[in-house]
This record gives sequence, structure tokens and C-alpha cells, in this order.
Amino acid sequence: MIKRMYDWTLSMSGHPRSLWVLAFVAFIESSFFPIPPDLLLIPLILAAPTRAFGIALIAVVASVAGGVFGYFIGAFAFEAIGQPILASLGKIDYISGFNQKFNEYGLWAVLIAGVTPFPFKVITIMSGWTSMPFGVFLFSSLVARSLRFFAVATLLYYFGAPIRNFIEKRLGLVFTVFIFVLIAGFFMIRII
Repeated sequence: MIKRMYDWTLSMSGHPRSLWVLAFVAFIESSFFPIPPDLLLIPLILAAPTRAFGIALIAVVASVAGGVFGYFIGAFAFEAIGQPILASLGKIDYISGFNQKFNEYGLWAVLIAGVTPFPFKVITIMSGWTSMPFGVFLFSSLVARSLRFFAVATLLYYFGAPIRNFIEKRLGLVFTVFIFVLIAGFFMIRII
């Protein structure tokens, strides 16, 4: 089933209403859909590089709106909707331990999940379930998703198709290493 969703998502990059499809996929990926919007974002930007930043903006706005939807799933329908979504992603075992520490590091959790390959929908649902302050959630989602999608747009705008393989295979790793170094730096500053 995931393979069919992946193929469908990729095939939509050539659709006449592909920007609407991108917005739709970015919205649902932030709350329950397993396929990232990058599958559409990358070919759309490669097809129209002069519109790269406008396309990234559509992905950001739709993804943050979908994140808000995920937050509300967690806040108001966790048992009925949120828990089954997390179970389907294999994340149900993490809930109890996650809940205890989440709000202490919630801003960082949203920022890290928003730019790395970690499923963003897990964080959006958990943010609502743990009653993370909505303003903190919204701000960190906006920053994280902007970093992710505008980084992709910038790389494609300046380097075009040759950078595509790097983005698809290694950009998540680069963001993960960057976040690790950033957090390590904060801990080093506290120690010194």
C-alpha cells in the first residue's frame, strides 16, 4: 500500500494542478500521511526553477496548517485518531516515556522533527496530546518547515538537477548532524 501511495504522489508532479496536490500532500503528511511532500516539491522546482521559493512557500504554509490539524488530533481525538496513527507508524511504544519529557524539550522536538527525516506527524500529534503551548508549537513548526523546504528550494535553484540525488538521499542526514552539533554546542556553552 505504501508503494502505491509513493507512486501516486510521485506521478502527481506532472499533473496540471500539481501545486494544489503539493499543498494537499504537505498538509496531510504533517498529520497522518506517510509520504513526504519532497517527492512533489523536488520535481516541481526542477520543472520551474524560477518559481522555487514560491513553491517552497506553498509547502511551508500547507505543512504548518497540516501540523495544526495534527496538533488538534492530539489534543481532541488522541484515542480515536491519534493513537491509531502512531500505532501504524510503530511509535506507540514511545508514548508513555515521550509524554513525560516532551514539554520540557517540546520546542526542540518540533524543530528537530520538522527538518529531519523523523515523521513530523508524530510530533504534531504528540504536541497536542501533551498540551504543548500552541504558540510555541506554531512558531517552531513554522521555523522548522521553512528551514527544510527553503533549503531544498535554494539548493535546487542554484544547483539544479545534479543536486537532486544529494537532497533525496543525504539532506535529512545533513540536517540531523547540524541539529546534533547545535545541541552539543548549547550543552558545551552551559558547561563552560
